Amino acid sequence: MKKLTLRLGAYTVLISSLLLSGCGMQSIPTALNEVEAAWSEVLNQYKRRSDLIPNLVNIVKGSAAHEKETLTAVVEARAKATQTQVSADQLTPETMSKFSQVQSGLSSALSRLMVVVERYPDLKANQNFRDLQVQLEGTENRITVARNRYIQAIKEFNNLVTVPPTSWYNALFLKHEKKPQFAVENEAAVKQAPQINF
Repeated sequence: MKKLTLRLGAYTVLISSLLLSGCGMQSIPTALNEVEAAWSEVLNQYKRRSDLIPNLVNIVKGSAAHEKETLTAVVEARAKATQTQVSADQLTPETMSKFSQVQSGLSSALSRLMVVVERYPDLKANQNFRDLQVQLEGTENRITVARNRYIQAIKEFNNLVTVPPTSWYNALFLKHEKKPQFAVENEAAVKQAPQINF
């Protein structure tokens, strides 16, 4: 009877150590923390871009006041972008799609603003405008880097919650769902290759 009890105790310790040692007890919560941190950095960079826009609009307004429609579009797109907030615990395909749409709308409005600026040599020569434009370009690069880090963090988290053996621990104890990735906002542009004429 003692031998049977010792064997059962040994098996229990062995199975428990296997379950607790690499099956998601620490790795899934750690990965979730990484996702939340990466998402916070994405939001931080989008906020930085949003904070730069009023200064940019004011400088353009002074030099190109009759471009009111473009300036209004930028201001409205910024307002929509700042109103659409998604916290890390609200990440679903639907909320990600809505967030991506408003950010894409802001990017599009900013692109139209930069086209308008090309028509005004005095504005392009304005040192304040050039400084803001450089900051905005740098912020766009930071957004890309932050999104890439988020994508990587999501991939690692999703692997942990869907690939055995950590997915077994998740299914039994944590029950986390996969997190959504950023999607290509303009699929039509991706599907259709650009035509280049010489």
